[in-house]
Formats: sequence, C-alpha cells, structure tokens
Amino acid sequence: MTSLPIRPIVQNQAEAKEDVPDLSYISQPIGDLFGSLPTDPSSYTQYQLDAEQIQFYKENGYLINIKVLSEEQCDRILEDYKKFLLWDQNDITTQAGSMNDAHRISHPGMHLFHEFHSNQTNDPDNVLSHMLGHWRITPLFHDLVFHPAITVPSSQLLASANSDGRSMVPVQFWHDQLFAKPPHHGANVAWHQDYSYWTRTIPMNHMTVHIALDEQTLENGTLHFIPKSHKWTRDNGHPLPVTDFDFKDMESIKTILTAEEKEQFKPVPSLLKKGYASFHHPLMVHGSYPNRTSLPRRAAVVNYFGQGTKSNTDEPLLLNVPVIKKGELITGRFFPLVFDPAWLEAK
Repeated sequence: MTSLPIRPIVQNQAEAKEDVPDLSYISQPIGDLFGSLPTDPSSYTQYQLDAEQIQFYKENGYLINIKVLSEEQCDRILEDYKKFLLWDQNDITTQAGSMNDAHRISHPGMHLFHEFHSNQTNDPDNVLSHMLGHWRITPLFHDLVFHPAITVPSSQLLASANSDGRSMVPVQFWHDQLFAKPPHHGANVAWHQDYSYWTRTIPMNHMTVHIALDEQTLENGTLHFIPKSHKWTRDNGHPLPVTDFDFKDMESIKTILTAEEKEQFKPVPSLLKKGYASFHHPLMVHGSYPNRTSLPRRAAVVNYFGQGTKSNTDEPLLLNVPVIKKGELITGRFFPLVFDPAWLEAK
C-alpha cells in the first residue's frame, strides 16, 4: 500500500508572548463554559447514550445530532472563534493563506497553536480555515474539551469498539480542531478517514466529535458520512491511504477504493443543528461540500483516545509538544484525562 509522503512539520512563526498563559497547564475546567466537573454521578449519567444509539454507532460508524451546547454557549464560543479568522476582518478573496501562518493574526496567543492555516487550500475562491491547539489559548475552548456532554458519550462509544465487556472507558484528550468556511467562498473538506493521519498513535482507539456552532445545511457544507465505511481497511486493519493532505480534492479517495466500496459509497448528510454534535469512528469516511451561502459555517472538533494509547513515533506527536518515545503511553499535560468511569462511583 502506498500513500503520499508525510507532511513536513512547519514551525509556527508567530511571536511568543511570555505574559500569555498556556492553558494546557490546567488539566481541569477553568469554569467559564459550564462550570466545574460534577461531583455526583447523576450529573454524568444524564449525558449517557442509550443502547439503541450505541448499537447504531457500532453498525454504522457514526452518531449524529447529540446536543452538547446551548445556543448561548455557541455564541460565546464564536466570539473567541472570530478572533482567529482573517476573513472575519478583511476581504475573503485576498486570503490565499499558507501553512502555519499564525503570525498573520494579531491575537497574543497565536504562538500556542500546533497548526494554523488561514486557508489550507491556498485557493482564494475556496477558503478553509483550519487550526489545532486553541484549547491552550482561550478559557472557553479550553473547557470545551472537558465538557461531560461530550466526554461521557465518547467514553461509551470508545468502549463499544472493545471486546473486554466494559460499558465505559477512561478518556484522554488527543487534540482539537477548528474548521471554518466563510460565506460564498467556503471550501470543501475532501473524503477521508481520520486515523489515516493519526497512525503515529497505537492502537487505533480514537473518537472524533464534530460540534456545529452554526446550523449545518446542504447548502453551507454540512458534514457527510459514508455508513459502514469504518470497516474499510487495508493490509490487516490499516486505514486507507491519505490522498490529499490539504482536503482540496473532494473525490480523490475514490481512486483507491475497491469496486465494492465504490458501490457502497452513499453519503448521508448530518445536518447538525447549532449546538449539536456528531461522534464518529476513526475509520469513518467523512467529508463536507463547499459553503456558497451568505453566512459562515463554523465548527469545533474535539478528538479523544482511550487511556492506554501509545506513541508510534519518535517524532513529536504535535508541533512543539515534547517527544513521547515510540511504544510509551501517551500522557502529560497536552493529553489530560477528561473522563474516568470511576467518577460515577458514589462518593
């Protein structure tokens, strides 16, 4: 099996500001988004999925329209979001962008991003803003990764992929992402499997949570899934090869699919409401079409893994994160524990 070369690490050129706190040193909610973590089990169990939802996920590889935020919480997060978008301040069509161009934004915390692409496609007519690491910068984004409305279902769904009989597992934070499509010029995100980009970790024990901060429609580029594609693998369980690191070529994945997979390639739109999330398997083939409406389409993504996941590389797992040697457990302040089933035990 062949794939494109690994994307080279490009250093973040934003000027470091010593007086800007790095929130990755705080391994619990600050309290700005939903308060503190609950202390009683019922405050967690209210977020649990039912057996039918878990079975749907196991069979299809995704679950959609789970409410995780109120509209008021979304609006507050969007105020932070806007600070990181060049096209919210300037003419969209001039924002061709480049890799890790965080230095183009005046926000004092820009040096903390692992990746920042004002427009990852580098095409001014098809703009996709994509970034990783914002949980280190603002309290609202920081607290989002700890929200029980997200972590509790993730624990259940991660457990459902295991064969050890557990109904829930401890969950660690992997990394966050923002995907934003401006009005009229918003780009697509090409079909892909997330774990194709994450083979630097083993075993495959991950969960992706995509949160709609604007209502998603067919016209503005809602997320689409290919049901049951989480069973598509190569070479004894490996993910499909990467066909486009920058997500530009929407249909490029079809060049490496089998005839049977092409026959099964029937996209389902998620049509997420504002404040609602989808949860999907690391091998789920998903993507989204362009935004040609007069309003932006913005989403926050939080990625997790089950406790016990190890590094599969001697390179940094993320830009400017200390190396965790190949074969060692992924731990440390960049990968905090966000949920433990033990917390459901009565105190």
